[in-house]
Amino acid sequence: MKTIDLRSDTVTLPTPSMREAIYQAELGDDVFGEDPTTNRLERMAAERMGKEAAMLVVSGTMGNLVCLLTHCKRGEEAILGDKSHTFLYEAGGMSALGGIHPHTVRNQPDGTIRLIDIEAAIRGDNVHFPRTRLICLENTHNRCSGAVLTSEYTDAVAALARGRGIMVHLDGARIFNAAAVLGVDVKELTRNVDSVSFCLSKGLSAPVGSVVCGCREFITEARRVRKVLGGGMRQCGIIAAAGITALEQMVDRIAEDHANARRLAVGIARIQGLTTNLEGTQTNMVYFEPVDEQLTAEILVKQLSKKGIRLLQTGPSQIRAVTHYGITAEDIDLTLAALDKIMQKS
Repeated sequence: MKTIDLRSDTVTLPTPSMREAIYQAELGDDVFGEDPTTNRLERMAAERMGKEAAMLVVSGTMGNLVCLLTHCKRGEEAILGDKSHTFLYEAGGMSALGGIHPHTVRNQPDGTIRLIDIEAAIRGDNVHFPRTRLICLENTHNRCSGAVLTSEYTDAVAALARGRGIMVHLDGARIFNAAAVLGVDVKELTRNVDSVSFCLSKGLSAPVGSVVCGCREFITEARRVRKVLGGGMRQCGIIAAAGITALEQMVDRIAEDHANARRLAVGIARIQGLTTNLEGTQTNMVYFEPVDEQLTAEILVKQLSKKGIRLLQTGPSQIRAVTHYGITAEDIDLTLAALDKIMQKS
C-alpha cells in the first residue's frame, strides 16, 4: 500500500542532488570555523535574509532558543503570541533553560498580534515587573493555518519595538513559503527584525538543520550560546551541503506545495460532514474538522491511516494536513477520495 504522509513537511526526504552533495562535501572543524561547506551555507543564508552573518543550528527549536537566550537575560521578558510555536511546542525552553518570562498575547486568526495589544504588554519601568526585552513573531504562522505576515505588518511591529528600545525576533521556520505567497524577496520580510531563524528541513526538504541570522555582533554572541546548548557540531558540512542545495534548488518549487494545499482545501470543503477555513489556506497547511461530534478527529485519522494516508490530529476535533516535496496532485486526489468514502459511510 502506498503511504501518503501529510502529517508535516518535516517528513520530507533529501533529494538525490542533496545526497550527492552530502557525499561530496568538503569538511573541516566548524567549532574552529574551518568547515568550508558550513561557512558557505552561512554566507548564503545571511545574504538571503539581508543580514550580516548567520549560524547553522540543528533545529528550529534550537534556533529560536539560541536567539531568545542571546537577546534576553534571566528574569527578563519576551512578548509572543499565545498560539506561537515557541510558546506551545518548544518544551518551555525559554523558561527552563533561560529563565525568560513568556508574556503571551492573543494571536489573531491571520497570525498577527494587534499592535495595540503589543503596546499594552510592554512593561513599564517598575521594580515589580520583569523588563521587556524582546517581541517574537512567527511567519508563516503554524497554528493559524500557515498564515502569512506581510512586510508592512512586520515593519510596523519593528518600528514599535525600536521606539521602546526592544528587539524583535522572527521565527521564520517557513519564511520562504511566506515570500512565495506574497511574491516578494524574502529580505522584505526580514529587513527590520533583529534576528531570524529559518528551517532547511521543512519546505526546503533538507534532512536536518536551521539557520540563525542577524548582525555580526549578535551571531558572535549566539555562537557562545549554541556551544552552551551542545550545538558545536564539528564536521557539520555534511548537514550544510544539503542546506546549500536546498537554497539553490528548492525555494522556487514551494509554490507547488501551496497549489496542492489549495487543491486539498477546496476538495475538503466539498465533502459533506467536513469543514475547513478555505480563505485561511494560504500556504502548505490545511486545517479541517469533522462536523459530526460522533466522528472525532482521532477516529478519522485512524481510519485514514488504515488506507495509507497519514494526517496529524491537532485537537479533539481538528486535523492538519501539510503538503511538501514528494506529495503530488494525484496524492491529493487519492486523499480526497478516501476522505469522501469515509464520510459517506459515517
